[in-house]
Amino acid sequence: MKASEIKKGNVVEHDGKVWQVRGIERSSPQGRGGNVTFRFTMYSVPGGQKLDLSLRAEDDLRETELTRRAVDYSYKDDSAYVFMDREDYTQYTLDAAAIGDASGYLVEGIEDCYVQLIDGAPVALQLPQNVVLEVVETAPELKGATATKRPKPARLSTGIEILVPEYISTGEKVYVSTTTGEFGGRA
Repeated sequence: MKASEIKKGNVVEHDGKVWQVRGIERSSPQGRGGNVTFRFTMYSVPGGQKLDLSLRAEDDLRETELTRRAVDYSYKDDSAYVFMDREDYTQYTLDAAAIGDASGYLVEGIEDCYVQLIDGAPVALQLPQNVVLEVVETAPELKGATATKRPKPARLSTGIEILVPEYISTGEKVYVSTTTGEFGGRA
């Protein structure tokens, strides 16, 4: 596939690795005879490692087929995470390296979760934008805290720590962004 034909979301192979295209910038030459170049922002599948790649319009990249399956998180088995397909109940196992930091957002009953497959083998996990987690430990609420904007640290049910407003107390459920890891409001 030519670089000029690649669209956002395509999955391509480059230097023996699989990458998903998340951003494309096109630059046209100012002078005569110059080549149009494309700058791709890509992330590795699995792993999420970022790569910026510049190619001329006629350069080739090999497209790879990536399949997404809607799954439910089942359980953690030693160092592996097990997910079950919502349609045909197939179980997919991803190791801790493939899950990475996403493990801090995995709770029972999580919705809009997808396993990404290449040639039928699970390689990565795609989380929803936000998840609901319970605050298990934080400093007590202070009088008049609703008038201030100072955040305080809070440990969530999965073990991760985020900053929450002072009015949030232990036992409350909160929305957490899976992309930024920030507090998103009460659930």
